[in-house]
Amino acid sequence: MSSIDQSGGLRGTPLSIVLVGAGGIVRNAHLPAYRKGGLPVVAIVDRDPRRSQELASEWGIGISGASLPSVLPQLHSPAIFDIAVPASAVLEVLRTIPQGATVLIQKPLGETLAEAEAIVALCHERGIRAAVNFQLRWAPNMLAARAITDSGALGTLHDIEVQVSTHTPWELWTFLKTVPRLEIVYHSIHYIDLVRSWLGNPQRVYARTVRNPRTPDLAATRSVIVLDYDEWTRVFIATNHGLDVPYPALQHSYVQWEGSAGVMRAQMGVNLDYPKGRGDTLEFYSREPDQRFAPGLQPIAGEWFPDAFLGSLLSVQRFALGEAGTMPTRVEDALDTMRVVEAAYLSSERGGEPLPLAQLETAR
Repeated sequence: MSSIDQSGGLRGTPLSIVLVGAGGIVRNAHLPAYRKGGLPVVAIVDRDPRRSQELASEWGIGISGASLPSVLPQLHSPAIFDIAVPASAVLEVLRTIPQGATVLIQKPLGETLAEAEAIVALCHERGIRAAVNFQLRWAPNMLAARAITDSGALGTLHDIEVQVSTHTPWELWTFLKTVPRLEIVYHSIHYIDLVRSWLGNPQRVYARTVRNPRTPDLAATRSVIVLDYDEWTRVFIATNHGLDVPYPALQHSYVQWEGSAGVMRAQMGVNLDYPKGRGDTLEFYSREPDQRFAPGLQPIAGEWFPDAFLGSLLSVQRFALGEAGTMPTRVEDALDTMRVVEAAYLSSERGGEPLPLAQLETAR
């Protein structure tokens, strides 16, 4: 897979950004990232006009409103529309986006594969050039891990594992209380997309996602997902978002890669104390000729939140400005991530193989 470049700035003048949605992710990630990168946000809209007005005032944004049609006449230059609304509302918003516009859609691309296909079809129908904000690809430690791999230092990659055991405050997103699908489509989708960016599409998916008795009002928040590539490659994702204990050492949040020449582990600190976080790290261990491991903590500047959101938006800016021929997370590619998500839910619903009868039991 090709590497993702976040280095350097844009060659041209960045396009203005119109934010659709004024929730916590916009306040805590989108706006800090864009300010850090010097990207101009000119308008923000939200169904709750008071919330959009408050956020616009706080961040010095000149235009706010309750809907896109109410602010479009006030825009005087081409813009990128950054949609950060619940997945079930994406289609409704896209119908109000100007034809031919460039758009970044907060993940997921709908809550089901059928919704994702409808979104892609609408984008094609209206000439909208859209990407999905799978920003984990642009987290600084993930980019550093990619650089190590591209250098050949990892050797041949044959193992990726993602392990997350922590407490996630789902109550911060009130709309999640009623969704029928939660953990895989709203969280593990990040890791599915990350794995796809390294290995492409798997051949098969095996999964089980279950509810937590400590949060009986929510859909499933714990999952195990196995992505099957070939006889040599092991990929699995294991998440538990209900580990609410006063012992930080019992919690973990990492991606680990193993190759023929070394091992890397990237900590995703934001999961460990969301939204404050505990910091991102990357460790790389190279195999010496005598097969011992030489540990090394790689220097990382920045973290998943908010820095990766800048990388995601910059990929869209470069495409809109003609500085890149495509967007890595364009909706057509994101549709494949949604296919893997759908396969995981289907696998979970269909269940595993029941135990075969033992010969002794058959004889009885």
